[in-house]
Amino acid sequence: MENIPKNSVDLIFADPPFNLNKKYESKINDQLSKAEYLKWTETWVLNCIELLKEGGSFFVWNLPVWNTHISSILNKYLNFRQWIAVDIKYQLPIPNKLYPAHYSLLYYTKGKKPNTFNNQRLPMEICRHCGGDIKDYGGYKNKLNKNGLNLSDVWHDLSPVRHGKYKSRESNELPIKLLERVISMASNEGDLIFDPFGGSGTTFIVSEILKRRWIGCEIGPVDSIIKRFDDVDLHKKQISEIQKKKNVLFTEEMRNIRSKNEHWLPETINGK
Repeated sequence: MENIPKNSVDLIFADPPFNLNKKYESKINDQLSKAEYLKWTETWVLNCIELLKEGGSFFVWNLPVWNTHISSILNKYLNFRQWIAVDIKYQLPIPNKLYPAHYSLLYYTKGKKPNTFNNQRLPMEICRHCGGDIKDYGGYKNKLNKNGLNLSDVWHDLSPVRHGKYKSRESNELPIKLLERVISMASNEGDLIFDPFGGSGTTFIVSEILKRRWIGCEIGPVDSIIKRFDDVDLHKKQISEIQKKKNVLFTEEMRNIRSKNEHWLPETINGK
């Protein structure tokens, strides 16, 4: 980070180790004391802030317990936009606590207004069996935007990467869909994306496919990142499928099942 020009990056996405004593290919110590972890965290966070352009966006993916501390750092220098709750449940309940059911994604900008915010819209939720409405929109059905519903700050349509076809390393790997959403929302083609924790290279492969410039670092082996670029067509297909299912009120598949079971569609509710 010391060698990257200050105020040069449009979007930063950071997915640091969570200090859970997990085994990483880099052999890092993932079981620091709380004080050590927070001191290290403050160092990389402040370095990231220096790299960010005015109006640039900064996303941090972590457990809520750590993001409460990270937000206290960011609040001194950046403008808070959202605490995004991503509904991906942990493997096991924790005794004497509420069941942890979400990861935290912090969203901050340098300055009051982001240079880029491309609203992301999602299809309406329907019954996967009959295609019927899950939520009652009453007399407002004809007022729903044909491009879909506004994305909220609770994301429950992301799943952990577990299938061997898409998983490129033993350690945790972020879903392609998460990075496609963040990068599409907070940057434009040609913008510069920075990821200080390269991991399996999800940020890099998505940036490349979405025609963003990108830079990053990784202290562990980078073989898995390079291999992902050898399989770039597989990821292009994934992203194409993701993009077909956003910014529409109903996908083609949804329209077919609703039509078959005589549920309303925009053209029928409007009497067309």
